[in-house]
Amino acid sequence: MTQDHPAIDPSRPQAAEVAHEWRAADLDPVAERRAERQVAGLFGAATLLILASVLIYGFTDYNATVGVPLLGDVNVINVFMGLTFGLGVFCIGAGAIHWAKKLMPDVEVVEDRHPLTSDEEARAAFAETFAAGVADSGILKRGILRRSLLGAMALFPLPLIVLLRDLGPAPTHGQLNHTIWRAGTRLVTDVTYLPIKAADVPVGGLVNAVPENLPQVEEQDGTLNARAKSVIIVVRLNERDIIAQQGGTPSAPWDYQGILAYSKVCTHVGCPISLYEQRTHHLLCPCHQSTFDLADAGKVVFGPAARNMPQLPITVDAEGYLIARSDFQQPVGPSFWERA
Repeated sequence: MTQDHPAIDPSRPQAAEVAHEWRAADLDPVAERRAERQVAGLFGAATLLILASVLIYGFTDYNATVGVPLLGDVNVINVFMGLTFGLGVFCIGAGAIHWAKKLMPDVEVVEDRHPLTSDEEARAAFAETFAAGVADSGILKRGILRRSLLGAMALFPLPLIVLLRDLGPAPTHGQLNHTIWRAGTRLVTDVTYLPIKAADVPVGGLVNAVPENLPQVEEQDGTLNARAKSVIIVVRLNERDIIAQQGGTPSAPWDYQGILAYSKVCTHVGCPISLYEQRTHHLLCPCHQSTFDLADAGKVVFGPAARNMPQLPITVDAEGYLIARSDFQQPVGPSFWERA
């Protein structure tokens, strides 16, 4: 038994039909062309602004700053690239809205609800309606709007692609494969830059260290890149507890009387590590719990890290201070597709 829709109750107030108000662009060809030019202008402005953001990124000093009220000195690239790219996105949105409000049909269309499963007739009707919507939008006949929109949208992803450069140096440049450690470089305490004597490192102790020339390199470079790659931890084990090292010979081991030096940067995603368990000789990363056995060549014993913690070969100089034998023999820092 089927039930018909209930009849309309004449006692209930019904919505009054509102007379359609024609827009200027609907009646006046001059107004229509003016609106078309406005929309195309917005899309064209978006194109220029997006290109400007890319040029700002490519030709502006990365470390240049500009004074901003209430904020102080801020990075020029951040300010002007953000403004130009943001305004470009705004112009695309504003152009699309202006197009819809001034040039697309504004007649209200009401469609009764229908069963969720459409029959062939309904699908054909949808296809017809869609085709009519495309025709009404004017995207096919208004070539200048179509071309300007496509131009703006084609360039829209360009700044996003350019910003991939900020993810880090390209692996092929070798910038991640070398640090400022060199043979004879003294190990000094981080922050205070005091040289470290082997006799001052107790069994079970841990010291955060950097190369002695780090302050000079940072002053010349103006960045923290050298620190990020060269910072190390120094630990001392009983020599009988050392199972393996990443290199060296019996006459020139990579440790000095049980003192080992490892990179401080986790090989998973680059978090700094100082959580050391003296009894197990394990180094634990606080970010994702990767665990490295410093007594066994810094190998991974737990967690997502895919590579051993890089070991720095060390010895002492004539005054008993710890020095590096060479740079790291493997890249420091997080792994990626070429060093998984």
